[in-house]
Amino acid sequence: MMTQVTVLYFASLRDAAGIDSERVEFDGDLRALYVALRERHGFALPVERLRVAVDGAFARWSDVAQEGSEIAFIPPVSGG
Repeated sequence: MMTQVTVLYFASLRDAAGIDSERVEFDGDLRALYVALRERHGFALPVERLRVAVDGAFARWSDVAQEGSEIAFIPPVSGG
């Protein structure tokens, strides 16, 4: 069953996608969602370099989001 969620992009992911967020429909876990969006937007970062959060709380890549959830892919932060 397809689930509709809002995906938030930050830092390099936002730059690559050219948008801050988007509504998407998908079927699968959070890893499968990122892989599909990585292909669509050309993200350079592999899953292993990111954190994922659902509705403001860190999640596991094997989790499945609920209808209407807000998913954030969080790349490593550099700075000093």
